[in-house]
Amino acid sequence: MRFGYFLSAEEFTPAELVEQAVLAEEAGFECLWISDHFHPWNDEQGQSAFVWSVIGALSQATTLPVTTAVTCPTTRIHPVVVAQAAATSAVMLQGRFILGVGTGEALNEHVLGDAWPSVDVRLEMLEEAVGLMRELWQGGFVNHRGRHYTADTARIYTLPEQPPQVFVSGFGPKATDLAARIGDGYVTTSPGRELLDRFREKSGGKPTQGGVKVAWARTEEEGAEIAHRTWGNSGLPGELAQVLPSPRHFEQASTLVTREMVRDSVSCGSDVAAHVEALGEYVDAGFDDVYVANMGPHYAGIITAFGAEVLPALRERAAAR
Repeated sequence: MRFGYFLSAEEFTPAELVEQAVLAEEAGFECLWISDHFHPWNDEQGQSAFVWSVIGALSQATTLPVTTAVTCPTTRIHPVVVAQAAATSAVMLQGRFILGVGTGEALNEHVLGDAWPSVDVRLEMLEEAVGLMRELWQGGFVNHRGRHYTADTARIYTLPEQPPQVFVSGFGPKATDLAARIGDGYVTTSPGRELLDRFREKSGGKPTQGGVKVAWARTEEEGAEIAHRTWGNSGLPGELAQVLPSPRHFEQASTLVTREMVRDSVSCGSDVAAHVEALGEYVDAGFDDVYVANMGPHYAGIITAFGAEVLPALRERAAAR
């Protein structure tokens, strides 16, 4: 089991993301996630850099493996272009790159004016996109005329020695089944066993990655305030995260999420034992990789504390499983 740091591109500048990656490697984290958004979830977060530029910088600043968590290769960016970006990232990271993909959110994907499809259509688009990208990674010219995408004598010349692995996000049964069928691995932000076990059974035991956000701060109260102000959207139920089209709409919906609700669902403050328990759920579920992100400005503090105390405790817990 590896423990990684989750770079939140919605909340931090590119320079801060690179700084966090360097600090994480020095502290003993073993891998990185990085989010891929066009918009932040709300204006309080305030950032949303182009992920492929940041990955290029990461390749020069750290030796850690990088996974996108996750890229939507279907609507805002054509899968032919994502395939080229992923191939270049894998070359620059010397093979230490995994393309995490998912069906995306209207928040990011509607910006070119395309209609936002139903979930079944989005899953169909994702399957075709992954197949097209894998064909391109084989080298040679590709001609493709599918239901959703066309490629006309397209060839990627800068290729890694091995094609990038594709891990697929799954937050419901249909997406999890698709991940098991077409993915090289599985990505989720929930420690729940039902979908995780479903993936394992249907995939034959392919690798799994899980991630969680916490709010490191001097006190639990300060952490809860930061989490509520910057990530209240994470408490929204159902499919709202997939269908709301703008940060303004997420801000409006997040007024339904109280600070007490956030405190109950997010590990806040500097209590090491509480953070061990928050990530321990993922350890107990048996994920291959477990990632943690910090909500708010105290990222240096969480990286140092996790390296010194939380990660050793989690590794002991994993070894005892």
